Amino acid sequence: MRPPDQIKITTPHMGNLHLLLDDLFGRLGVEYIKPPRSSTKTLQLGIKHSPEFACLPLKINMGNFIQALDKGANTIAMAGGHGPCRFGYYGIVEERILRDLGYEFDFLMLEPFSDGAWAFYKSFASLSAGLSIRRLWKILQVSFAKGRAFDRLRKRALMVRAYEANHGDTGRALKEAEKIMAGAGTAPEIEAAAAASLRLIDSVDQDRERDVLKVGIVGEFYLLLEPFSNFDLEEILGNMGVYLERCVWVTDWIAPRRDNKIFGYPKQMIEEKAAPFLSHNVGGEGRETIGSTVLFAERGFDGVVQLLPFGCMPENIATSILPKVQQKHDIPVLTLTFDEQTGRAGMVTRLEAFVDLLRARRGGRRIIAAPEPAPDRNSCAACERKHVSSCRF
Repeated sequence: MRPPDQIKITTPHMGNLHLLLDDLFGRLGVEYIKPPRSSTKTLQLGIKHSPEFACLPLKINMGNFIQALDKGANTIAMAGGHGPCRFGYYGIVEERILRDLGYEFDFLMLEPFSDGAWAFYKSFASLSAGLSIRRLWKILQVSFAKGRAFDRLRKRALMVRAYEANHGDTGRALKEAEKIMAGAGTAPEIEAAAAASLRLIDSVDQDRERDVLKVGIVGEFYLLLEPFSNFDLEEILGNMGVYLERCVWVTDWIAPRRDNKIFGYPKQMIEEKAAPFLSHNVGGEGRETIGSTVLFAERGFDGVVQLLPFGCMPENIATSILPKVQQKHDIPVLTLTFDEQTGRAGMVTRLEAFVDLLRARRGGRRIIAAPEPAPDRNSCAACERKHVSSCRF
């Protein structure tokens, strides 16, 4: 690893994770090279240099890394993992591909905190000269509190958008609120900025008499956290007048104890809800998908949308179990699978049909959405023609 003052570190782009990391690396005195926001160009780069059978998140991550290295990054930080999910191997695969492409960089694999606090500390110690465990802990506490505040803002925006009187007001308020949060430094400043930012979002002109549907979003963590990967599905549903709650949040996902403070329901409770249908870990968010669906049903939600990358083993297991959950708890579930050939128009059509089904169901008819057919690997529903794999309509 090169000297700390020469490090220019980058990470994959995933939702609002960069807001937390911008603060964290700034406190560590490390230059953070944020990859450009994920785009069709990012995906095309990833597709070109990734194995065809790899899932969509890996391909987008590859594009992120290539763009960041081209911007001058010389160090890559990637989360590790273990268990049945292939995610734990992706850092190794991505590193080898990038080196084969001729890029020179240092690679830092951040293994889960549960694998050992000392190894976790050593990873960060290599980034900052003279960094003690105590100082690292204090830095992490403040930065993590700021990250949680950013998540709370996004969560509140999901709830408010369904009631907004003027289209787009919630999105504009959220951007302004995040600017307020970005300027907060100390713990008291973060607390005050969070309160002011939440008030700003709540001040959006709302029609609280509006009859809105309540939908929970479950599934694989990257698809839930990165808007580009799901075509901004949350904004699409919110603009349809749907109140949304998501079961996975950035700071919940990276928290050492996975205590789910943003979602509001402890991980242990979610696992207990899933136990009658799936009693053991299958990797990824497979068990959380089942447990969260049960919880949304018990809370009276109108329906659930499951998001997963094509070929995702943990979520495919959950998908095979969800019909039993639907039948027992009487809640419709729409499963949406994404890869590089998925079309936005086709996804929006399915969401519109699902919302219509939920509204009809409220009117007295019991309708449960049919499971999603397997993606057509040869043609695109958006343009109805055969095409190269980089199509992203």
